[in-house]
Amino acid sequence: MLTPDVAPGVHRLAHAHVNCYLIESKDGLTLVDAGLPGLWHELGMALRHLGHRPEDVRALVLTHAHFDHVGVARRLVERLGIPVLVHPLDAELAAHPYRYAHENPRALYPLRHPRALPVLARMLGAGAAWVKGVEHTGALTPGETVDVPGSPRVISTPGHTFGHVALHLPQRDAVLSGDALVTLDPYTGRTGPRIIAGAATADSALALRSLDPIADTGASTVLPGHGDVWTRGAGEAAELARGEGPS
Repeated sequence: MLTPDVAPGVHRLAHAHVNCYLIESKDGLTLVDAGLPGLWHELGMALRHLGHRPEDVRALVLTHAHFDHVGVARRLVERLGIPVLVHPLDAELAAHPYRYAHENPRALYPLRHPRALPVLARMLGAGAAWVKGVEHTGALTPGETVDVPGSPRVISTPGHTFGHVALHLPQRDAVLSGDALVTLDPYTGRTGPRIIAGAATADSALALRSLDPIADTGASTVLPGHGDVWTRGAGEAAELARGEGPS
């Protein structure tokens, strides 16, 4: 489902409880994160709705390289030849998106958190078990402003993965937090600002510390990798997420 203008010139594409974002500028579009394989047709329809062609997508920027954020990356490279940018610490994960570090065993989470079952089922139906990785990625450097449409500034937010980044859009008063700060945890089904459960997080203590640079952006709008857009400020979202702690 496409939600246009969740921030000025930023469009949310939500599919199977995973969010991707199209940043629009006069130079074209940047896609932030690549969802699951089932996103492909949804992305095409979204581009048409916004009055764009696939060729208007100039780059794919990954907040991190878990399987549910690289789902259509390889097809985009094969179809459009666009660059895929990721933090160097997640480059190997982008090529092998199931080989990720996590603190807690995953098998028990559906039993302990049954309300997550419909979320996980939707993700499986969208191809969560059949994601192909992408190689030959370019590097994101924390602190840099990336030379892609929208000019996002890279913020280091490790913990969920060791190379996780958020993307600040200061001119649009928004921060794309990826899975460093979400409003839906797919592994527990819980909603509201939080970090993701240890079933998919490499280091929860580090993830909690990484809420600080998100809050420091002062952005009014937080655009998470899972769940609804947050419009009450990055500072409040980070404070609430700290209060929830790890799962």
